[in-house]
Amino acid sequence: MTHTTLTIRTGAHTELNDISSEVANAVRGSGVQEGRCSVYIPHTTCGVTINENADPSVKKDILKELNKVIPLDDGYSHMEGNSAAHIKSSLMGFSVTIPVSQGRMMLGTWQGIYLCEFDGPRNRKAIVSVGD
Repeated sequence: MTHTTLTIRTGAHTELNDISSEVANAVRGSGVQEGRCSVYIPHTTCGVTINENADPSVKKDILKELNKVIPLDDGYSHMEGNSAAHIKSSLMGFSVTIPVSQGRMMLGTWQGIYLCEFDGPRNRKAIVSVGD
């Protein structure tokens, strides 16, 4: 099993960053031909998901609906003022797993891997583990 830590600088309070190419580079660099790739986010206000990466309006729609369901200010008890970010991250999740075959991730034609920022901008980490 190999582990690569990616550092991603986010540019907005809430955004989805396509990290597919960085993860693909880590998979290639691992030398693993058959196995799986896991992307883990070690943060509590940032998550990861897989979704369409062909039409940028999909990212906008996801964020619009998340913000509608979980507003930034809704009388939360958490003192730091980022409860919405914690809730959104928990809903999106902190890891994804992708099969690897012939040295490449088996993502669908329209799929991309997104780091989900909900409390930025910040420097974020994504840990990519590849093995069989």
